[in-house]
Amino acid sequence: QVQLVESGGGLVQPGGSLTLSCAASGSGFNIYTMRWYRQAPGKQREFVAAITTGGSTGNGNSAKGRFTISRDNAKNTIHLQMNSLKPDDTAVYSCNADAGRAPTRTSDYWGQGTQVTVSS
Repeated sequence: QVQLVESGGGLVQPGGSLTLSCAASGSGFNIYTMRWYRQAPGKQREFVAAITTGGSTGNGNSAKGRFTISRDNAKNTIHLQMNSLKPDDTAVYSCNADAGRAPTRTSDYWGQGTQVTVSS
């Protein structure tokens, strides 16, 4: 099994910054593409950003120009640097990963999520 543990959420004022982290672990499993999603109350889950093992990234509309995803493959950890935060960024941010014993035999794993609240 693979476990994903998020950290770094909290309360931040509008215009502020926050960095989220997600650490993946699982004996014998390789961690491939990792992603961040978020879900605000009453809204559907939204894709935020993704990063491959090679470092290629992709951002959702909400992240472009403000959020940066990065990765430490040695630690199977990703980070989401969030700048210029707005109240609309308030949501539970969850980490997602493709993981398995081989690239063609992967499963989808999710963390528990971390709350980000942007408010004055």
